[in-house]
Amino acid sequence: MEEKIVESVEPKLDKLGRSYGTGRRKTSVARVWFKKTDSGSQSITINGKSWDKYLQHFGNRRVKSFISPVESCFGSEAPCEIKATVKGGGLTGQVDALKHGLSRAIVGFDYEMRAILKKLKFLTRDPRKVERKKFGFHKARKQPQFRKR
Repeated sequence: MEEKIVESVEPKLDKLGRSYGTGRRKTSVARVWFKKTDSGSQSITINGKSWDKYLQHFGNRRVKSFISPVESCFGSEAPCEIKATVKGGGLTGQVDALKHGLSRAIVGFDYEMRAILKKLKFLTRDPRKVERKKFGFHKARKQPQFRKR
């Protein structure tokens, strides 16, 4: 059996040393820039606001799950800088789009993390979308009540 030799892949960084990833879920699109820093703190900015200010109105436990790719790769309090812009959709779509984009940005920063993120299914785009309403139906699948006589 032949072993595959994986070449070391160069990180894809911009002039500021950040890697970029685009995440999508439902109708939400997130553009995420990731940079590992030497300072001991995390800086997370979403649409120009701090992440807890941006997501403060949502009392949902899923909200903080967008940071789980960083926690699984580098640890819970890894010093990094994350800047994101999110458009479209609602809370669930935006949070999952952030998670997807952050995972892609981490892979662009360090290709070795791809195996970890792939195993946790953070790199897989969730294809589910809202089904369209059909003519003659009340909703996408709800039909009018059937009367035989």
